[in-house]
Amino acid sequence: MKVAFVTLGCRVNQYETEAMTEKFIKEGFQIVTHNDVADVYVINTCTVTNMGDRKSRQMISKVKKLNGDAIIAVVGCYSQIASDEISKIDGVDVILGTKNKGQIVYFVNRAINEKKQMIAVNDVFVDKSFEELNIEEYQDRTRAFLKIQDGCNRFCSYCLIPYARGGVCSKEPDKVLEEVKKLAEHGFKEIILSGIHTASYGVDIKGDCNLVSLLEKIDKIQGINRVRIGSIDPTFFTEGVIERIASLKKLCPHFHLSLQSGCDETLKRMNRKYTTEEYKNIVEDLRNNIKDVSITTDVIVGFPGETDEEFTSTYNFLREIKLSKMHIFKYSPRKGTKAAEMKNQIDGSTKEKRSKILIELNCKLEKEFMSKFIGTKTEVLYEDTFKENNNLYEGYTPNYIKVVSRSNNNICSRIENTRLIEIEEQYLTGEIT
Repeated sequence: MKVAFVTLGCRVNQYETEAMTEKFIKEGFQIVTHNDVADVYVINTCTVTNMGDRKSRQMISKVKKLNGDAIIAVVGCYSQIASDEISKIDGVDVILGTKNKGQIVYFVNRAINEKKQMIAVNDVFVDKSFEELNIEEYQDRTRAFLKIQDGCNRFCSYCLIPYARGGVCSKEPDKVLEEVKKLAEHGFKEIILSGIHTASYGVDIKGDCNLVSLLEKIDKIQGINRVRIGSIDPTFFTEGVIERIASLKKLCPHFHLSLQSGCDETLKRMNRKYTTEEYKNIVEDLRNNIKDVSITTDVIVGFPGETDEEFTSTYNFLREIKLSKMHIFKYSPRKGTKAAEMKNQIDGSTKEKRSKILIELNCKLEKEFMSKFIGTKTEVLYEDTFKENNNLYEGYTPNYIKVVSRSNNNICSRIENTRLIEIEEQYLTGEIT
């Protein structure tokens, strides 16, 4: 039987899809793309925004048209939040929440044999365990996502994720290290430590267990060349933490520090746990202690109550601190969150206008950052051919600048010394030295 996957949302979802893929392979299924006619479609959903929910429903409709007789399994955050809603969508056979993905094949087989809808959605505030989804055989061989943590205790006013994922739960450090060693044995050059709130890793485990100590242990494992951290709360980077991670040889100098707003009044309404001054000091400390560090972020525009003055504060703050890349999102009300009930909701045209202004600023700052490295040499991990051109390869520097270089040899999954030449669109051209 053929199975296809659709993955929406974050890196944690990507990891979990990889784990589910392996379970189907072990049961004899053939993996195809979601554009192919398959016997089973698994849609791993996201519910961060209304757009995530909409995309999930659109994908259900799309695969239903590809094969009306296929088993459709909808899993993940959207399923956890709205299982009743999904159960009423024509063609959905399996609904699993965020805690049951390890049993995906079991429930699919039951749906096939019993010809009835299967629903398994646990209460994430009762089931606080970390679901082990270890991966033995990765389909890719360049970089691997490694889920080390799940859940979040922060309850930002705009976010449903704590309700979809529950509280913080962490993978035991010994199991993380064991999985890193397996990845090294399989030939991976880079791993990305991922979680819902990665900075909280270890708070639920007794003893001296935290993200810094875990990074120090991973740094000693032979075979892995690079380690990255997924999106991380800026408050993680205390002076002591920065001092310790600065000495790590394998940790890449690239950190994605979620900001969300450059205005303190907006941050308060968002229930974020830092001020713009604190964020700025953390950025400066990272730049002063880690050579060539790249700092990227997320920004939400049009949050309820965001006045023109507040938006201007955000713009000026971002222009001042000059981050290397910004992902701009228009605020999307989520039913069940405090922000959705707030007064002074911002109209769509204002959100669009503010989004365009910040996107334009981002393009300028991104090019400013890349221009600093023109003419320098650095190591690039090449991951794939560029635009299906067999002589052009794309990859990333340690500080996550995209590089495209020409080579007559297949350099996928190889780290090559590369001279950075010039800016081309949103990447640098390179010359392998």
